[in-house]
Amino acid sequence: MMNEINNEPAYSKNVIELLTVANEYCLFIEKSENYSKIDILQFLQKISPLLYLKGSLLPNVNVENKDANERFVTEEQWETIFNELRNKFNKDDNYWFIDFNSPDENDPVKASFAENFADIYQDLKDFVMLYQKSTRAAKQNAVYECKFLFKTHWGYCIINAQKAIHHILYKNKSTYNYPELI
Repeated sequence: MMNEINNEPAYSKNVIELLTVANEYCLFIEKSENYSKIDILQFLQKISPLLYLKGSLLPNVNVENKDANERFVTEEQWETIFNELRNKFNKDDNYWFIDFNSPDENDPVKASFAENFADIYQDLKDFVMLYQKSTRAAKQNAVYECKFLFKTHWGYCIINAQKAIHHILYKNKSTYNYPELI
């Protein structure tokens, strides 16, 4: 049994490390009403690159039973997270980016921090919840789905938002005068 676990990609160190970071992200986002906009942006500035790195390191997993895949975050939960973040970001919620997957990759696209980070929350919370199930099939599905969503959705969201977060945090700060951001 122990050798079987050691050889199973769904139990790898990279998966456990993403689980840890994803859980930290979800716990913070669930309590975002307790934080200021700057606190949230500073948290996202720091955790987003870590999520991206850990997501990029997820192993390929063969899913033996696709029926074990589940989603847990409800539309109501997503809307609660979205509305809380949108209210926190207020006028800074929208940002522009170039979408290289669109037919006209030269036109900027408007995005929402609240929508992107609520989507990331949903994908990562579903990953954490499914991985907590005791079956190997559930864990395989959790990793497979998380890797797929990283490649197709939340990886892009993180990359696109990171530059805009950096801009908001530092746009009016002199190179030598930003003690509140240290």
